[in-house]
Amino acid sequence: MKQLFTPLFVIASIVATPTIAEDSDSGSSLMERGAELFWEGLRKEMAPSLEELEGLMATIGPSMQNFLTEMGPALADIAEQVEDWSRYEAPEILPNGDIIIRRKPERPEAPNRDDDAGESGATDI
Repeated sequence: MKQLFTPLFVIASIVATPTIAEDSDSGSSLMERGAELFWEGLRKEMAPSLEELEGLMATIGPSMQNFLTEMGPALADIAEQVEDWSRYEAPEILPNGDIIIRRKPERPEAPNRDDDAGESGATDI
């Protein structure tokens, strides 16, 4: 969920950034004017994408809110129980709608060379 909020925060910051005074007589430095032009150009370039994102959020926002309200506590419980997510396969959706997360097969540990040598130091072949 953090991954979704970070880009949205950046985009909102870009859109909401107030413009610096456009009057060159107000004492604006070249750096300020350059920054103003940069943000203005960025806003113009991002406008279509932001409008598309706004439409997407209007479409999926309510259902995502409902999902997080209903499933949030259960997902938090699962996150507390799982120590290492890398030990699990990607979730799989079955034809009946069930979602399963399989554990990856355990890898056999490599035999310890000291154990194979025995007391005499010789290795059986």
